[in-house]
Amino acid sequence: MSNHNQTPARRLECDLLVIGSGASGLAAAVTAASQGLKVIVVEKHPTFGGATAWSGGWLWVPGNPLAKRAGIDEDPQQPRTYLKHELGDRYDPERVEAFLQNAPHMVAFFEQHTTLQWLDGNGIPDIHGNVPGAATQGHQVIAAPYDARQMGALIHRMRKTMRETSFLGMPIMAGADLGAFLSMTRSLKSFIHVSKRFLRHLRDLALHGRAMHLVNGVALVARLAKSAVDLGVTLIESAPARALIIDQGRVLGARVDSPDGITEIHARKGVVLAAGGFPNDLQRRKALFPRTPGDNDHLALPPVECSGDGISLGESAGGVLDVQVASPAAWAPVSLVRHADGSTGHFPHIIDRAKPGLIGVLSTGKRFVNEADGYYDYTAAMVAAAPEGEEVASWLICDHRFQRRFGLGYSRPFPLPVGPAVRSGYLQRADSIEALAQACGIDPQGLVETVRNFNTHARLGEDPEFGRGSTPYNRKQGDPLITEGNPNVAPIEHGPFYAVKVRPGSFGTFAGLKTNGHAQVLDARGAAIAGLYAVGTDMASVMGGLYPSGGINLGPAMTFGYIAGLHAAGVGDATSARAAALTE
Repeated sequence: MSNHNQTPARRLECDLLVIGSGASGLAAAVTAASQGLKVIVVEKHPTFGGATAWSGGWLWVPGNPLAKRAGIDEDPQQPRTYLKHELGDRYDPERVEAFLQNAPHMVAFFEQHTTLQWLDGNGIPDIHGNVPGAATQGHQVIAAPYDARQMGALIHRMRKTMRETSFLGMPIMAGADLGAFLSMTRSLKSFIHVSKRFLRHLRDLALHGRAMHLVNGVALVARLAKSAVDLGVTLIESAPARALIIDQGRVLGARVDSPDGITEIHARKGVVLAAGGFPNDLQRRKALFPRTPGDNDHLALPPVECSGDGISLGESAGGVLDVQVASPAAWAPVSLVRHADGSTGHFPHIIDRAKPGLIGVLSTGKRFVNEADGYYDYTAAMVAAAPEGEEVASWLICDHRFQRRFGLGYSRPFPLPVGPAVRSGYLQRADSIEALAQACGIDPQGLVETVRNFNTHARLGEDPEFGRGSTPYNRKQGDPLITEGNPNVAPIEHGPFYAVKVRPGSFGTFAGLKTNGHAQVLDARGAAIAGLYAVGTDMASVMGGLYPSGGINLGPAMTFGYIAGLHAAGVGDATSARAAALTE
């Protein structure tokens, strides 16, 4: 048994201990509690929700019941075909099967037995539309918007939306809601929608001090937390886990620093590690991430608390960090935001890159990728193409019309002013492309030539160099008001011109603890460590470190949380008919 210098202030007993309160941990807790287990969730931060609360909240779930109810009934082999082509030699049959078989049951279970309700993302295509098996619809779900008044005091224990991706603390839902915000100056219907949303938010700020209409990741974790409390799960915040309790090779709990002092939590069925991977563990990051010699060469999007605790705890019990993944992290292009109060934040460029009238260039002034492809693809290409010996960075370039219509990164579109973003240095602005290049440290001749060539083809709605607008995913991300021609391409010609610097960042890590199809952590011999599970980004990516579609972080996170909860409850094989019967 592991030792600790201090005498525990108290001892708690439960069946299952979950370390971390993002979607994967809460999914495990809710599932186990639904089977009659006594569950405790500990969270190191003063609020619950982890990285999920700062996420878009989408889950990739092929064969989900919402798609089936909408009449989308694809061949079950289609997603397997897609993943086999996408993952190649990183296709792990045991874990991929566990995911694909259980994911639809997971969605049905939460829909039928908990506060978690879903909306479909049936119109969202898989990212790589030219790969065999890629779907154009039916693979995504997201938590339905949630009125936080139904949570009572619990809402004040939840993490708020990421500052940079909300508007005055108001989360904006991907899809029609976001589309309305981007087209509010071009559509009366959108303007009315946005006005109602904003007035309600102002009322909530006055009455409650925070957003109460929850969408995206905050809606997902709020619904999960409410479900957990309803099922008798004990939630303890400000309680980092310091060491696992191990007896004769079996994990039986953990020692936790709680507000009441050192607490020994004994868990008869074991421990679930769901602490958010290691995106903010500088030591591991420098060892595993390409071209990140400095502390600030990678702009991680998850909260600073996601710093490798779960990985270290797993290793202490004999678990192995699997670094044989295509990428150690779920890449995203990110810009650094300097707020007026002196603080800094990170903005993920998910929406703007695909809109017509923008390009991404390196310091050479040259484009390097189809900007409308996935965020992972953009960042991987940037890391690979940035000149050696230089900081890895690119610049998103647009004109005044684009910025006013769509915004650029953290700088919002009309009617909000662009001036503050320029004065803070977030955006560079110039009257000519050449002057803009000089302000950014980009090769002026290279950028002028690139923009000239791009514009020549863009006026015809074409991009022969990178094929922008050539896939269903590209077009879905483009301007929804363009129904004829190419919604991803337009010339850059109405000065002044703007640029924002983007650097490699991530939604979280893909390298993680080796696990089997039950989410059990494996030791160096490949044997399951009794009583120890890893889910979310504490578990090595079931996608092998690749990014086939939006939602491939949270879809597997919740599915393996569900699997771990069932396995801990002794429901047997989580892929069996007994597990399926839970949802009937």
